[in-house]
Amino acid sequence: MCKNLMRRRAFGLGLGAFAGATLLPAAFSQTRTTAASAAVPMPVAAAPLKVGFVYVSPVTDAGWTHQHDLGRKAVEAALGARVQTRYVENVPEGADAERVLRELAASGHQLIFTTSFGYMEPVLRVARDFPQVKFEAITGYKTAPNVATANARYYEGRYLAGIAAARLAAGGVAGYVAGFPIPEVLQGLNAFTLGMRSVNPAARIKLLWLDAWFDPPRERDAAMTLMNQGAEVLAFHTGSSAVMAAAQERGRLAIAYHSDMRSVAPDAQLLAVVHEWGGYYTERVRAVLEGRWQSGNFWGGVRAGMVRVGAFGPKMPRAVQAELLAAQQAIADGRLRPFAAGRQAVRDNQGRVVIRAGQALGDAQILQMNWLVEGVQGTLQR
Repeated sequence: MCKNLMRRRAFGLGLGAFAGATLLPAAFSQTRTTAASAAVPMPVAAAPLKVGFVYVSPVTDAGWTHQHDLGRKAVEAALGARVQTRYVENVPEGADAERVLRELAASGHQLIFTTSFGYMEPVLRVARDFPQVKFEAITGYKTAPNVATANARYYEGRYLAGIAAARLAAGGVAGYVAGFPIPEVLQGLNAFTLGMRSVNPAARIKLLWLDAWFDPPRERDAAMTLMNQGAEVLAFHTGSSAVMAAAQERGRLAIAYHSDMRSVAPDAQLLAVVHEWGGYYTERVRAVLEGRWQSGNFWGGVRAGMVRVGAFGPKMPRAVQAELLAAQQAIADGRLRPFAAGRQAVRDNQGRVVIRAGQALGDAQILQMNWLVEGVQGTLQR
């Protein structure tokens, strides 16, 4: 999650960029007693690595924070007694975040993950005072010797979701509830629109900004407004399942984000764009345990297993499922790039060329995205 409009550098594209060359010895030590018993070494189990997680919203049954907490649980499952994890939920960005981070660092947590862009500056301040603690700022972009950053290419899943929305929206109208107009959100919104228009060049997306990441009542109200304006399929970039519940209530279709949300929208859900953090978190914790953790940037998507579409609902035709899975494999193979233009240039919704014909955006351009693509009915102003 992100909160401020800031430019981001391109992230590295492989876990290998983090791998160090030095490994620690096995996780135990030996002590010696008296001279008479010195020949009998006594193994002492190493204390578990304490790993902290800071969440911007409550842990619920689905959504952004739910997926990160599944990642935390995956660390525990993979590494067992070698780790001890703790999470602090619903932490506002700003002074409260810094207080929580200092408490975790002071209480012996040797690796701390934060899961919102607004935590980036507090992380950097606390990291300077605790150089022995390692930090991972998820969705951040500023690093330090003991601060790494990571994010996922959510836009890849959004493009696929747009294809599905176009196949199911007979009138070509979708609604989109979004938190803040920051690059990560704009990437997803624009990719969704490009995916729709790859199927239906006349597709339109009605946009409402929420000015919040997690506000279920307002998320629901925004969804209702969009449906009243004719949206046939809903998508969203917020933290709860309220949009899905609203679609279920009104008998419309919706695309889940972050998690499978069929528990609240069993009929409405077409598919889910799911985020998978367990592999990344486990690798980074293991790197600390083995003494090879390094600071760096990581930006992984479908190919890295961090983003996928699935959890298809009962109203998703099998032919469309097959189409999406084939397109997902094409993204993984590098044969399909959401922000690439064909014979015609891609324009923003003000008519300006943003991707020249036959060209594709590089990572630096994607990370600095500050426009709405043609087909989006809305502005960057909230």
